[in-house]
Amino acid sequence: VQLQASGGGLVQAGGSLRLSCAASGRTFSSYVMGWFRQADGKERKFVAAIRWSGSNKYYDVAVKGRFTISRDNAKNTVYLQMNSLKPEDTAVYYCAVNQSGLGVLENPQTYDYWGQGTLVTVSS
Repeated sequence: VQLQASGGGLVQAGGSLRLSCAASGRTFSSYVMGWFRQADGKERKFVAAIRWSGSNKYYDVAVKGRFTISRDNAKNTVYLQMNSLKPEDTAVYYCAVNQSGLGVLENPQTYDYWGQGTLVTVSS
């Protein structure tokens, strides 16, 4: 599975961005697609996840109500719509695949494949 993340950029506080993650190769209905972020000097942290089949979505408390994760199965693409952005949202954002759909979805170690990351910078 190959993942290609895109959509990052520079935005002012209060603005919006939409990240995309296109998956190629084999995909299965058991997959969970996740978004993580890593700020300078900090550990990678969970942002949101969605099951490839069904409608289950999961969010970190820091982004719930501002970020929305969605998917387009026909395009093998997952999106992260980010609204009301704050300077503390500044980070490199990574998409990832958990093939089995099992494990603690907030734990990056449960994910099997990772995209290259896209930088989001929110200015105050």
